[in-house]
Amino acid sequence: MRNLSFIDQFFVEVDEAVRTLTVNKTVGRSRPDKKYSDDHMTLQTKALSGKLIRVNHCGEVCAQALYRGQRFISKDKRIKDFMEEAASEETEHLAWCESRLKELNTKTSILNPVFYAASFASGILAGIAGDKFSLGFVAETEKQVVKHLDKHLSLLPEEDIKSRVILEEMKKQEEGHKESAVANGGKKLPKEIRRIMSTLSKVMTKTTYWI
Repeated sequence: MRNLSFIDQFFVEVDEAVRTLTVNKTVGRSRPDKKYSDDHMTLQTKALSGKLIRVNHCGEVCAQALYRGQRFISKDKRIKDFMEEAASEETEHLAWCESRLKELNTKTSILNPVFYAASFASGILAGIAGDKFSLGFVAETEKQVVKHLDKHLSLLPEEDIKSRVILEEMKKQEEGHKESAVANGGKKLPKEIRRIMSTLSKVMTKTTYWI
């Protein structure tokens, strides 16, 4: 397989961004909640679940962009492969959230393109700082994602078993990404950077809850 030029790689990433933001996702593995029903949910509980799943959908958009940005800038094939595999799994999560949103009669966030661009840029910056920093960035991101998923699991309406099962499965895989990043040499990020990441994450969750 020939090596792509920088320009070729750039256009590959543009295509990936467009697909992430506009194309209905289909994945090989079916959703883990398919044996459950939500016929008993009220309009009010569906509205609440829809807002929570919209936030998680945007989180998966951000994760996809983060991995793509790091893969784009890295020169190490091992790191590129790691980011490619992680991004592939995030695509699965993205598809689950997107199809669940449709069932809840809720749209994806209009801010997704903004957060994709910001996350892709963050991934590039993390990659420029070096592979260990880049992997540490992944580990810290996934740590915060797991914390965020725990919070949403506690906020979901009790009767929304379908969304709960989806988020629990996502949480398992996010924890796996974190452990893999550390095992591959990721180093713990400085406290200041972790604080900034947490603040930006809160901005995303608070805004996409509503729009």
